[in-house]
Amino acid sequence: MSENVFITEERIEGDDDGPLAGRTVAVKDNISTAGVRTTCGSRMLEEYVPPYDATVVSRLKDAGATIVGKTNMDEFGMGSTTETSSFGPTDNPAAPGRVPGGSSGGSAAAVAAGEADLALGSDTGGSIRCPAAFCGVVGIKPTYGLVSRYGLVAYGNSLEQIGPFANSVEDAAQLLDVIAGDDEHDATTREPPRGSDGRTGDARETREPQLENGASYADAATGDVDGLQIGVPTELLEGADEGVVETFWDAIADLEDRGAEYHEVSLPSVEHAVEAYYVIAMSEASSNLARFDGVRYGHDADAEGNWNETFAQAREEGFGDEVKRRILLGTYALSAGYHDKYYKKAQDARAWVKQDFDEALEEADVLASPTMPVPPFERGKSLEDPLQMYLADANTVPVNLADLPAISVPAGETDGLPVGLQLVGPAFGEERLIRAASALE
Repeated sequence: MSENVFITEERIEGDDDGPLAGRTVAVKDNISTAGVRTTCGSRMLEEYVPPYDATVVSRLKDAGATIVGKTNMDEFGMGSTTETSSFGPTDNPAAPGRVPGGSSGGSAAAVAAGEADLALGSDTGGSIRCPAAFCGVVGIKPTYGLVSRYGLVAYGNSLEQIGPFANSVEDAAQLLDVIAGDDEHDATTREPPRGSDGRTGDARETREPQLENGASYADAATGDVDGLQIGVPTELLEGADEGVVETFWDAIADLEDRGAEYHEVSLPSVEHAVEAYYVIAMSEASSNLARFDGVRYGHDADAEGNWNETFAQAREEGFGDEVKRRILLGTYALSAGYHDKYYKKAQDARAWVKQDFDEALEEADVLASPTMPVPPFERGKSLEDPLQMYLADANTVPVNLADLPAISVPAGETDGLPVGLQLVGPAFGEERLIRAASALE
């Protein structure tokens, strides 16, 4: 077994039959499982046992899946390496001695190591796509609102989505079929517009075949990309590792051989996407994590003194360095006198990012880039410089700001290390992404 893949190993049996009968699924440890502890990779929730199942877990059980454990993750989803977990780092089964990516590194590693057939992660700024790329597996970040977040321990509510990992695009799509759809417990969810392929209104006619209404996402994994128009954002190639860029262009050439066409597009707003993302995400985190004070939720510090000292000690002992850093920065960004200077500007930048993506997708069916600009880091390297870890998210965070779907699919290797290709589509255009990504398998 690869090191530290699971925080808790416990089998949860599903129904006897269903589309996932006989399949094993690993679940990220920030997704609630009734009667099985859910730690978020933090000492703060080390002994927390939820009294209910997340909607996605209920749907897994109804579909016949067997859950085999709760996977390791960066603490509260904050990190790109799975090294901020208070339960220790996870090794990358596809590149031993290197990080598996994060924050859903345990889920990607479970699939890559064969510890589970499928896995669930959550993606706030790339936390499914980054580990999928680093571990050489498939990961899908669904459109915001496609999958219920009920039972997901909140980090950045306006950004995060639960999504699947698998060894093939079709298997990931099959898991998406099970978890997607409207949920009365989550007002942000909606039923996907089946067969529309994400196109609405007067959008450009697409030449690709359409799925019939009622067809599944798994049915879309046909590999048919004849006539597909691929936009390549030049900004998402700048500064990327040379070997990663070469592998990316080789994959685009493969798609061209299958009948796709590519052209360059520009997303000028992505220059500010990382800054905007971290202001918004940290602000939401400071609000969401306020409940973990040792009284209502979380680690009991057993402190003596007034309530303020008790809260402070519980948070000092319960949270790790990266979580404390993000809470402090988020609280600062929301504080009186600084809200307009930081948070409001970040929201303006988010609107600009959305507009850029919408315009680029009027001229292309999908956008393509390397998922990560670098191969997997060596373990222990990135924690020395948090800013470098934040900048590594440059290709993934804009998608969350724009509320769009994206998929990371293995594109090859550089120096023996996995490289992922990211495809981004219009809102609720998962069918198109699955079709295009399956052509690379």
